Amino acid sequence: MVMRPVDESAGAGQERVAGSRATGSIQGRRFTSNVIPSLVFMVDLLCLVISVPAAVIVYTLVVGESVVAGVHTAAAFIAGVAFFLIRQSRGVYGQSYLVLQAGDTAVALDYLMSALLSSAIVWQFGLVDQFSRGLTLAYVGAATGMLFVSRYVLRVALRRLADGGRIRQRVVLYGADKDTVDRTCRMLDLQALPQLLLVGVADDYGHAAAAQSVGNLPFIGGFPELLAMARDGEVDQVLIALSDMTRERIDLIIEKLSEVAIDVSLIPREAIALAPDYRVNFVGQIPVLTLWQRQMRDGNTIVKDVEDFVIATVALVFLAPLLLITGLAIKLSSRGPVIFKQPRFGFNNREILVWKFRSMYTDRQDVSGAARTTKGDPRVTPIGRWIRKLSIDELPQLWNVLRGEMSIVGPRPHATHMKVGDHYYFDAVRGYSARHRVKPGITGLAQVRGLRGEIQTIERAKRRVELDRYYIDNWSLGLDLRIMVETVVNIAFDKNAY
Repeated sequence: MVMRPVDESAGAGQERVAGSRATGSIQGRRFTSNVIPSLVFMVDLLCLVISVPAAVIVYTLVVGESVVAGVHTAAAFIAGVAFFLIRQSRGVYGQSYLVLQAGDTAVALDYLMSALLSSAIVWQFGLVDQFSRGLTLAYVGAATGMLFVSRYVLRVALRRLADGGRIRQRVVLYGADKDTVDRTCRMLDLQALPQLLLVGVADDYGHAAAAQSVGNLPFIGGFPELLAMARDGEVDQVLIALSDMTRERIDLIIEKLSEVAIDVSLIPREAIALAPDYRVNFVGQIPVLTLWQRQMRDGNTIVKDVEDFVIATVALVFLAPLLLITGLAIKLSSRGPVIFKQPRFGFNNREILVWKFRSMYTDRQDVSGAARTTKGDPRVTPIGRWIRKLSIDELPQLWNVLRGEMSIVGPRPHATHMKVGDHYYFDAVRGYSARHRVKPGITGLAQVRGLRGEIQTIERAKRRVELDRYYIDNWSLGLDLRIMVETVVNIAFDKNAY
């Protein structure tokens, strides 16, 4: 985000306003950021329209057969309508920062889903015989390719327009104290929105005067100066940030600002104090600040369960010889059971019995987990050192996965009395229990990022929990597959396993 001072040398309110007018002037026509969703929609529509002649030309040159135009036109129309409905449900055409921030590369997948839906409708109405598979593939390929490439082109174009001032949302913070200005600027900076320009801070009680040095934002004056700037077309949006405002004052501000053509928005006190740990949702038509929300829900849980069942079943079948050999080696090398069961924290902080191949002498085991396993630990058997090094001791947890108690990938389950230094893990790290919002895993993001095995310091313990929470908040099937691959690669080179 670009933040520029209006006039750093100005001393009086009117002089600052004049400086603001000089900074806000842009040669040529300028649009606010509200134009971005319309541009995205027009680009999507253009891609779908251009794909029609492109597909017909390719099909004619390669195949050279005639097709029934009506059926294909109807199918393309249905796919297009479904595509725009999916995009609208994702909020792409309502949030201008999506394309500028992330590129929106999921657009191709959305169109493939729409094309499959259209094909299903054609099949349902018995029109398959009139439907050219070659032309369909050519059109779907052209449309998905154009949509995918258009996101990169559009992202570059919009950033250049924003950096050049052609697309610019000029914003003034009204009534914000120094702390609110500081927090707001840091939040917007983290989002890196080039189309936003904070032109200054306004306030009638002098609170904002102390905020002149925050992010180089000048104090432009009180409400009269703000209203004058708005009437002169130098402000596009006013963000009202008053922590102790009354309803009467809000009504007065809105009444005055409604006389000019600008956007007026309210930043709730909680939005600044709790950010970024909340989401704005709706319960019916009531906006609510959701402070905590399950990331893995509904369809995601089904995908996760299917992933766990398939991989655990396949792994048990293929690894059966290794499991039998390991069990036999443990039984012959030391007295005691082959399997060691230990109480650990599971989903929703409930205790589960985690299965492992026994790697310690039976009379030296610590079921509570209070005693950490160290390098060269005398409690570990000779066979145990090998199976711990290669993580073979964890393989019986595939049975925990089939029982629904664990996942293949997830935060590692910790023993109920596991300690970091002289403190229990759940007391040493703030927010520790949040890692139990999902099922624990045989492997996890923290383990493939070098935090496997003994955790000796509070800093490493906090880092492990941070990675666990990041995994939960950013879960995807692709992330799981990547962690599995990295786990296999890292086993041979990990020096923290003993």
